[in-house]
Amino acid sequence: MEIKNKTYSDVLVLSPEGRIDHANSEDFRNGLALFIERCKSDGERVVLDLAGVDYISSAGLRCFMLAEKQAKSRGGTIVVAAMQPVVKEIFEISRFTLVFDTFATVQEAIAKLSPVALKAYQA
Repeated sequence: MEIKNKTYSDVLVLSPEGRIDHANSEDFRNGLALFIERCKSDGERVVLDLAGVDYISSAGLRCFMLAEKQAKSRGGTIVVAAMQPVVKEIFEISRFTLVFDTFATVQEAIAKLSPVALKAYQA
């Protein structure tokens, strides 16, 4: 699974596309881990832009949980933005909204994480 990425100052936006399920969850986890490994003690800020994700299974949710634990142990922060209605419902039912801060848009997420990154995003 390809994960598009874009950096705005001190915030990294990761944008997976398609379904995150048993068939590709391992590829997704490995791809995500490459970016999460960049988290340093100063705390990488990551926005997971889920606008292009139309479904996520329990295997996909597990990937999110592992990424969050890895980032947190390195001083990083992961937030989730722009969820499709089905994905949002899955997050709410599984109570992942208690684990991740969620935002309606990527811009809102970046604004919460870093004013400097927001300026770069808006440019």
